[in-house]
Parts: sequence; structure tokens; C-alpha cells
Amino acid sequence: MNALERKILEKGVVIGEDILKVDMFLNHQIDVELIRQMGEDFYAHFCHKPVNKVLTVEASGIAIACFTALKFGVPAVFAKKGYHKNVGSNVYSAEVFSFTKGISYQITVMKDYLTADDHVLFVDDFLANGAAAEGVIQMIRAAGATLEGIGIAIEKGFQPGGDKLRGQGIDLYSLAIVEKMKEGSILLREHEA
Repeated sequence: MNALERKILEKGVVIGEDILKVDMFLNHQIDVELIRQMGEDFYAHFCHKPVNKVLTVEASGIAIACFTALKFGVPAVFAKKGYHKNVGSNVYSAEVFSFTKGISYQITVMKDYLTADDHVLFVDDFLANGAAAEGVIQMIRAAGATLEGIGIAIEKGFQPGGDKLRGQGIDLYSLAIVEKMKEGSILLREHEA
């Protein structure tokens, strides 16, 4: 069991059967040592690939992307949510549906920061239905860049996102996969040997 899985079981709060609240250590208040370890874990999995950029979606993935990029020695880039006057129209964009918020929004990356020369590792805090990943993949393809893999902190294994992405042949590495949540309990998938 890795540090993230231990923290999920110790501090994670289940809301209903599909929401896992981990804001006390992952995406509101940040356990920096845990995030550092997660960056090292992603590096260990993807270090054989020619990653020259780590990409995420604001805001919850930024800390994870920064520690991962630091380990690779490459820039971290985040897709911005919504329209921003200071970005202009020189962007790649995609529409993404947020499972947690129940709304759709635009994500954008400036074309200066995502080019055909880039070998991208996408990292994020959660994977449920895969909408954010699909939007990011759409922008990577529009730029002519190469997706080297996807690193996810917590995958909801009972939702279809992980299976869809793996079915496309994508190297998807999740640090923790939640199999089931019910009545306040969390069941994690065991790692394959």
C-alpha cells in the first residue's frame, strides 16, 4: 500500500456512493510531502518516456503537476478553465464536463505552451468518467504533440473513465484505484504484482 492509499483510508470521507472528499490533503489543503512522493511515483513509472512537458487542468492538478515536472526537470503547464482576457484567441480549447460540479466548461492552453515538439504527460487528481482527460487529449492532438501517458492520483474504478482510456491503448497509471464506496467505507483495488 502506497502513501496515498493509506491517506485515503485514514482521512478520506465518502459522500454518497460516488464522491470521495480528500480536500484535507490533496486538493484544498495540500500535504506537500505526499504530493512530492506522488511526483516521484509518476516519474518512476514514466521515466523511460521522452516527457518534456507535464500538463494538468487547474486547479487541483497543479501541485501534482509541479512536483512531477520537477522530478522530470521539465515545465509544468496547466489548462485554464473558462475565458481569460489576457490569453486571447491563440489557444487550444476543449469543452469538459465536471462530474463533481455537474457543469461543462471550456479549458484552454496557449499555443505557445503546447507544440508539435512536445511529449506530454498529463497528470490530474481524479479520474471518474474521463472527460478532463479526453479534453486534454483533444488539445494535445490539435497541437500535433504526443501524449506519452496519463498519471492519476485517484481513479474511481467503478466509473468508466479508466477503462475507456486504457481501451485506447493509453499508458494510464493511477496511484490509487477506488473499487467501491458505500456507507462511509472505501474499498481500494489491490495492485497487480
